[in-house]
Amino acid sequence: MALKAVIFDMDGVLVDSEGFWAKAELDVFSSYGVQITEDLAAQTKYMTTTEVTEFWYGKFPWENLDIPSVEQEVVTRVIGLIQSEECTMSGVQDFIRHLKNKEYKIGLATNAPLRVAEAVLKKLQVRDLFDTVNSSESEIHGKPHPAVYLASAKELGIGPEHCIAIEDSHSGLRAAKEAGMKTAVFTNNNENIDFEIADFKIRNFKDALLPVFSGE
Repeated sequence: MALKAVIFDMDGVLVDSEGFWAKAELDVFSSYGVQITEDLAAQTKYMTTTEVTEFWYGKFPWENLDIPSVEQEVVTRVIGLIQSEECTMSGVQDFIRHLKNKEYKIGLATNAPLRVAEAVLKKLQVRDLFDTVNSSESEIHGKPHPAVYLASAKELGIGPEHCIAIEDSHSGLRAAKEAGMKTAVFTNNNENIDFEIADFKIRNFKDALLPVFSGE
């Protein structure tokens, strides 16, 4: 079945920013008395920012500031790191332009807040190439729930069966699969990453200038 749209995850696909989230959460939550441990932090890896903030508040409730305000502090810190640090995945801009030239619709579906997504696309100078940008903050559930992918397909006006999602996590691949999409796992040349549920594998974007999705 012909593919008509490519929908990107953001963290770990467009930008190598997962370390920024860990740093921002440690800096902000610790300042409110949260005692972050490796084991507890591992439980939050694939949560939305709201879910992460609620998780830590549940463990170490702080006073005098509501949960949304603390969440926005984390988001602002992450945006600052994205803007100031080199984090662009090598070759991704050319890859996106190549897809656009092939007349694919381009979407973004992320668990991260919308303002982080917009900051990333601005940094990469590719905002004009994206037809839709969707965040799980607008949905009741984040990935691995398929809601953000279904919303992206709906906005693109393309059935999920004609979409492929590019993800770097099992959680994201599950979300896209449950939405009825094809999937490609982006490994960033890490040969230890091999999610069998993915239909395709992209080792790096420089070598992936189509036919990445051959056999579609």
